[in-house]
Amino acid sequence: MRTFPLEPCQTSRKSWRRMPALAIGLFVGGRGTRFGGVAKGNLKLPDGVRLIERLLRVCDSVLPDAPVVLVGQHAEYHRLALAELRDTPAGIGPLGGLRALLDFAAERRLAAALALACDLPYVTPELLRRIAEEAPDALALAPREHGLFYPLTARYSVRALPAVDDAILAREHSLQKLFARLGDRAGSLSLDDAELRSLRDWDSPEDRAS
Repeated sequence: MRTFPLEPCQTSRKSWRRMPALAIGLFVGGRGTRFGGVAKGNLKLPDGVRLIERLLRVCDSVLPDAPVVLVGQHAEYHRLALAELRDTPAGIGPLGGLRALLDFAAERRLAAALALACDLPYVTPELLRRIAEEAPDALALAPREHGLFYPLTARYSVRALPAVDDAILAREHSLQKLFARLGDRAGSLSLDDAELRSLRDWDSPEDRAS
C-alpha cells in the first residue's frame, strides 16, 4: 500500500535505483501497555499523523519499490492493508519476528531486510538511506550507542539466517546477543548527534511529551 506521500527528499530517482533489493518489516508486536493498551504505531504526532503512517511515508521516500510488511499482528493496523507476518517461532520476542522477516525476504530473492520499530517519530529518510546502503557486505548493520545496537533500526542480510537459527536453538533471544554472535560480520553505523536524536522512540507518555 503506497498512499502516504512525504515531502520531497534530497534524493533523485536515479540514486533510488542504486538501492539494494530490500524488504521492509515494521515491528508492531508491542502491546503499548504504558499508553493504556493503544498500539504504539497508532499514537499521533502533533499534526495528527499516526506514527506508523509517518514511518510508511519515510520508507516510501527512500525505497519506493520495497515490499513492506507488518511483523506481528494487531487488528488496529488492518486498515493499512499490509501483509502481516507471524513470528517464527512465536513467544521469543523480536527474534522470532526477524526470522519471519528474513524468510519473507529470502522467498522473494531479496538480499536483505530493514527491521524498523513502529514507534519512531523522528527517523529521517537520510538515516534510513544510510542503513540501506552502507556496508553492503555486512550480515547486519545498525547504529550503536554506548556499546548497544539499535536492532530495530537496522538492516539484516538473508545470509544471517543461519546465525538467527543458531541463536533460536541456543535460546539467545536478545537481538543484542545476535549482534554479539555475528561479531565482526555485523557493522556498526556511526551517527552524529542529530542522527542519534532521530532514533528516539516513544516508550512512555513522558517521551511523547518531550
